[in-house]
Amino acid sequence: MSSESVLDTFTGWAATAPRAPLQPHSYDPGPLGAEEVEVAVEYCGICHSDQSMIDNEWGNARYPFIPGHEVVGSIVRVGDSVRGLKLGQRVGIGWYKGSCMHCHSCMEGSHQLCPTAKPTIVGSNGGFADRLRSHWAWAIPLPESLDASLAGPLFCGGSTVFAPLLDFDVKPTHRVGVVGIGGLGHLALRFLNAWGCEVTAFTSSLNKQDEARRLGAHKVVASTDSKAMQAIAGTLDFLLVTASADLDWNSLIATLGPKGRLHFVGIVPSAIPVHVFNLIPRQRSISGSPVGSPALMSTMLEFCARHGIVPQVEHFPMSKVNDAIQHLRDGKARYRVVLEAGK
Repeated sequence: MSSESVLDTFTGWAATAPRAPLQPHSYDPGPLGAEEVEVAVEYCGICHSDQSMIDNEWGNARYPFIPGHEVVGSIVRVGDSVRGLKLGQRVGIGWYKGSCMHCHSCMEGSHQLCPTAKPTIVGSNGGFADRLRSHWAWAIPLPESLDASLAGPLFCGGSTVFAPLLDFDVKPTHRVGVVGIGGLGHLALRFLNAWGCEVTAFTSSLNKQDEARRLGAHKVVASTDSKAMQAIAGTLDFLLVTASADLDWNSLIATLGPKGRLHFVGIVPSAIPVHVFNLIPRQRSISGSPVGSPALMSTMLEFCARHGIVPQVEHFPMSKVNDAIQHLRDGKARYRVVLEAGK
């Protein structure tokens, strides 16, 4: 079933070697699966994970491949067994575009923990392209009140920082800290403020103080200021690490109160040296999590629509994808970059 002419090949911008500029690339997607939808890409965010894959930082890149896993577009084809979606519907696709749908994790609703979940850009081609396919369960309908040109980063970055609020029962009465004010952190501040929490932003420099407050922080603490860190020791219920840098983890753990949790969604480069005496006496915990499930992403979108939450983005035409990636590499993105297809 189709509302547009069937494309024999999909065309996008591919990485061909680590750190090499992306080049035009076409590939044959094969026949449409019975449970797949085909989406005409309208917008695609650029995530730091795209850069990591382009550079083969994790050792699992297979070239050539088309990056892009924060896709917003309209459904143009549906397989015979697709459920709950229709032609012309606007959807988003994030880090995963498929899972087995029968393992224990999938059956309990934790599709993102499926041992055979299919990443959108690992061993596959993603959304820096004209079309993208996914299993219907991973194509999440976008509420009409959310601006499609801004929504792409919600499907990876947004989902990643929203999921812990539900998974670890963060309450509106909790005092929550966010480490890192960037692509993930700026969304975390907005979510937590709307959630009702008292929000503290941790940053390596106080020149972001006004910006952090604008994004939703009630307090801003310089993580390099030992006196400021000591002043809030033992006060936080939850500390969300969105940064991807090595920090003084013991001083951050010290900000947690009884049963406090240090939770990682940013991929820090080194092992975390922590002594158990910083955990056991006050029953503190350390944890991490990936993106959310399809159901959780749908809940996040409803929350965003209700509270008017969208990422702060900068737009680039898809044809300028290499300029956009360099903008990200240079640390200039404020705070997410979105590519516009067809430009």
